[in-house]
This record gives sequence, C-alpha cells and structure tokens, in this order.
Amino acid sequence: MKLEIIKEIFEFLIKKKKFWLIPIIIILLLIGIIIVVTEGSAIAPFIYTLF
Repeated sequence: MKLEIIKEIFEFLIKKKKFWLIPIIIILLLIGIIIVVTEGSAIAPFIYTLF
C-alpha cells in the first residue's frame, strides 16, 4: 500500500514535469529512514541534534 503511494507520487512528478521535486523527496525519505533505523541506537542523540 505505501509503495503504491510512492509510485503514484513519482508518476505524478514525471507527468507534470516537476523533476526538481524528485531530489527533495528522495532526501526527505532518506532522512526519515535514518531516523527510524537509528531510533534505538546510541547514535540517536547525535542525529537529533543535527535537526
């Protein structure tokens, strides 16, 4: 289900020729993944200080 939403967003961006938004979305997804993965680790306090 969630992958379908991501697929639809990228299809919309390509259809409307909003290519400049693709890097922004990818960076936001990567930051979200990093925060989720490191949530239980000792690195978490250092990552949260960046934001």
